[in-house]
Amino acid sequence: MTNPHASKPCTEGFCRGWFPPSSAMAAFGSGRDNRSESMTRKNAGTTYTDETGKFALGNPGRPKGARHKVTKAVEALLGNEAEALTQKAIDKALEGDATALRLCLERIAPVRKDSPVSFDLPPMETAQDAAAAAQAVLRAVSEGEITPLEGASVMALVEGYRKTLETTELEARITALESSK
Repeated sequence: MTNPHASKPCTEGFCRGWFPPSSAMAAFGSGRDNRSESMTRKNAGTTYTDETGKFALGNPGRPKGARHKVTKAVEALLGNEAEALTQKAIDKALEGDATALRLCLERIAPVRKDSPVSFDLPPMETAQDAAAAAQAVLRAVSEGEITPLEGASVMALVEGYRKTLETTELEARITALESSK
């Protein structure tokens, strides 16, 4: 089978971008999925799904607390040996095994995904104060006090707080207008 759009022949039987001619597709029928007509589910009454295998309306899927079968199998294999295996890993790390040491340290002190940011940020009491706070963040980034990624994170917090302040101010104004009628 060769791909007419490629310089190399297709040896895997499936080539990206190649589709069979429409006459070949006609041999497969309408392309409609007929499985639901020919197959019946034996466990349809005991599951959270309808007859076709789709989750029923309002059904969230797996119940809370349900564990994956692989997780259950691993727990069954480990059984009561988890404590002994942990102690063995610690012993190997203390003997100098680099892999065991790395494993233990990753569990004791995992790599931090982000760190606290410390710089001067003016207080925000109104939605208009957010402009001064945004200016302080931009200044801190431009002076190298914080990284651009940290600045973007702080700006997202400032924007969220600004929206909260703005909503609170609008609610107070609407309440004042309604009470004056």
